[in-house]
Amino acid sequence: MIKTITTILLILFYNAFLNAQSITGNLSQLINQPIKLEGFNGLKTYPISTSTIDERGNFKLTYSKADYGVGYLMSADEKPLFVILSGEDIEVVGASLITIETLKITKGQENKWFEQYAKEHPKREQALSAWVYLEKIYTLDSLFSVQETANKAIQAEKQRIKNEDQSFLNQLPKGSYISWFLPTRKLVSSVSTVAQYRPEEIPSTIAAFRALDYTDQRLYKSGFFKDAIESHFWLLENSGRSLDSVFIEMKISIDRMIENLLVDEKKLNEICEYLFNQLEKRSLFNASEYLAIQLLNQKSCTITNNFAANLESYRAMKKGNIAPDIDFNKDIIAPGYEATKQPKKLSNLTGKNTVVVFGASWCPQCPQELSKISGLYKKWKEQGVEVVFVSLDEDEKIFKSFASVFPFISICDYQKWDSPLVKSYHVFATPTIYLLNEKREILLRPNSVDQLDSWVDWYLVQGNK
Repeated sequence: MIKTITTILLILFYNAFLNAQSITGNLSQLINQPIKLEGFNGLKTYPISTSTIDERGNFKLTYSKADYGVGYLMSADEKPLFVILSGEDIEVVGASLITIETLKITKGQENKWFEQYAKEHPKREQALSAWVYLEKIYTLDSLFSVQETANKAIQAEKQRIKNEDQSFLNQLPKGSYISWFLPTRKLVSSVSTVAQYRPEEIPSTIAAFRALDYTDQRLYKSGFFKDAIESHFWLLENSGRSLDSVFIEMKISIDRMIENLLVDEKKLNEICEYLFNQLEKRSLFNASEYLAIQLLNQKSCTITNNFAANLESYRAMKKGNIAPDIDFNKDIIAPGYEATKQPKKLSNLTGKNTVVVFGASWCPQCPQELSKISGLYKKWKEQGVEVVFVSLDEDEKIFKSFASVFPFISICDYQKWDSPLVKSYHVFATPTIYLLNEKREILLRPNSVDQLDSWVDWYLVQGNK
């Protein structure tokens, strides 16, 4: 029995060895240094192989069919060299990974094409942008617009550059990873150039992003999975449209993305949670709200618990909703109020606006954010903005020591996440901030104190001048 198991293990090891491809090479300036190969799984990376460069600068790493996609070599200098892991053996020669001008792919045809295109394509893009700039001058400026010969030459050179780039892509073997990778990478990397120099290409570029298959394993393993999501919505945001039009376009893109991802719940959760967080960070709250509602309304998929709680909080506490009243008959610290005149409830406050902050002494970001609020409180107070800090601390002494330095109202019921108040505001992370008007309508869910201060400056300080 033991002999049989041993034989099976040896066969499996031998088959795995036969199926493994190698990355070999010589890096003359990295003698006796470690080198590793890592791959991509969506938004994350994972280790594939590690080795040590020998005294002659030689090294060998391996990868398998499971790593099909893009990987990167990394040495102690932490300068990555990206490689196509398409099932071919690869050889790299040079001084070090940080001196990229010395590196050359000497084995592995797909990687040779990758190397060639990586050098030539940026030059073509720069030249094309320069010709586009000249084209505008020769078209719009009366001093040059009469020069038909020059104008035709510009058009011809623009087309030649485009044809040359497309010709390179067309000659790649159909079905190879590189034939998918290079055009898709070109799409993702082009957004800033298109937005700045070639706005006439924005509609077709957005259409290409909407056509991306986010369930495609080639994209998942490409290394620009995250960039594809970010670039898509960055281009929408910077497309030159009005803000209302931008949000309409974002809703269309969100619908396309969800429709594509419904067949793969794992990727649906991974991508949509990342996109939701990105939209929140960029203060695109209309889009993040729309994404939240669309996901919560889906009946054919399951949203993971933490992400679902995040989305549900957004639906329950979205802009325009009435925030729950807060009873101050707890442990309260209220500097500036006489004991007999301390407000009993949130609804007793008479300011035009109220900022409600949920945080705690143990929260890594909270001390810094609450300190910023303390510094801004006088200015805000002059504009009719009151602040209420709701602590999730569990210890009375810690809470009072932490909150006693703040010039605004602070309360705590010492129940942490089990606090009815925390639950009623659907708080799942600290710090969480809400801006309310005098009717307790939610005006804003700022993702930072800086954003909130910008709102005060724009709507209150400037509005009162």
